Amino acid sequence: MADHLKFYINGEWVDPLGSETIEVINPSDESVIGSISAGTKEDIDVAVAAAKEAFKSFGFSSKEERIALLENIISEYEKRSDELAKTISEEMGAPLWLSNVAQVTSGLSHFKDTLEVLKTFKFEKTENDYLVRKEPIGVIGMITPWNWPMNQMCTKVASAIASGCTMVLKPSEITPFCGIMFAEILHAAKVPAGVFNLVNGMGPIAGAALSEHQDIDMMHFTGSTRAGVAVAIASAPTVKRVAQELGGKSANIILDDADIEKAAGAGANHCFMNTGQSCNAPTRMLVSSKNYDKAVEAATQVANSTVVGAPEDEGVKIGPISNKVQYEKVQRLIQIGIDEGARLVAGGLGRPDGISEGYFVKPTVFADVTNDMTIAREEIFGPVLSILKYESEEEAIEIANDTEYGLAGYVQSGDEDHAKEVARRIRAGQISINKGSRGPAAPFGGFKTSGNGREHGLSGLSECLETKAILGN
Repeated sequence: MADHLKFYINGEWVDPLGSETIEVINPSDESVIGSISAGTKEDIDVAVAAAKEAFKSFGFSSKEERIALLENIISEYEKRSDELAKTISEEMGAPLWLSNVAQVTSGLSHFKDTLEVLKTFKFEKTENDYLVRKEPIGVIGMITPWNWPMNQMCTKVASAIASGCTMVLKPSEITPFCGIMFAEILHAAKVPAGVFNLVNGMGPIAGAALSEHQDIDMMHFTGSTRAGVAVAIASAPTVKRVAQELGGKSANIILDDADIEKAAGAGANHCFMNTGQSCNAPTRMLVSSKNYDKAVEAATQVANSTVVGAPEDEGVKIGPISNKVQYEKVQRLIQIGIDEGARLVAGGLGRPDGISEGYFVKPTVFADVTNDMTIAREEIFGPVLSILKYESEEEAIEIANDTEYGLAGYVQSGDEDHAKEVARRIRAGQISINKGSRGPAAPFGGFKTSGNGREHGLSGLSECLETKAILGN
């Protein structure tokens, strides 16, 4: 890769107003692969002004125009899919196969699903003797993370375009190059000037400037709960809408009527996917005491057989942690797990054998974990699984809900109705039964400190709309 020091504002690549740059690091070998400019408050001001001006016309565009635009974006996105996958692998470390089958395709799915929702969505209807209109909220500020960069950029941008909103995106400074490529895709799709704007930079500067800006009507944020609180505080004085998808510590309840070994193995695999860097990862596995040892053994086998290596290597299951700060956090929490008395049954501290550089972590499993331990309560965001024991289903549900988070949950059972009964009692925004896949159009978002608002499909579109009542004949 190479340096990319310009921002995409008002349909053009423009020079930054500041001079600071940020190095982008390949997490596999810790080499510098390029640099980006660090956006300033002044850069954000220019981008917001462009979006505000563009909204004057795009906010009144027809549904048919926006349908055509989404179709163009899908076409241009598909042309760049292979290039996007390679870029994501290099800058955030996802294995190339995962970048192809999940990282890139999830973004494309959001555009396709939003397109189908838009085709049948009614922006205006009569209720009793008044008219109810759904109108675009205005200019949306977007801040997206590094763990699933295209997934999070695409779901937000697709919903914004479908609703008639304009936007300013600040992607993660850790994975900026796929964001730059995304801007090129939107330009090629002939998204009108000013509708989409991209400014790179750091959260405390560029992100804060977006959140505080009086001409931003809504902040759409995905990231840590800590950063989400900062966004909400900065947004409060202007009373803008804030939609947030934040952290998680999801419980995976394996009921006694499940195939224990199969469920535990699948749960461990899911926990380790994307190197554990998913906010909805099932990081707390809950198993009854009578089946506990079988589950621990199955999860341990998965951890010990998971191949860790460079994203481009054949047979690699998981790549490195995406950045040094996160790598050090994962190592610290593994040590805390050991210090607090959890039983380490797989993995542990340091890099896997044979790897001497890069932010690689051993797939790690802790047994004999109690829900008051740090590794059971704090989001680790790495390939670390905690296995907890319960004596009854009531206790399992209680443990699952005993967390500040509420993003996702999982239930494994041989009886689907039984699983649904348990799922209904878990306080989280999305519950998967028996490894059910997360459909891209299904509402996604959290309870409690996992956030507010919902993304994807109809829910994502609705999040970007205001409701207006027109009274009289």
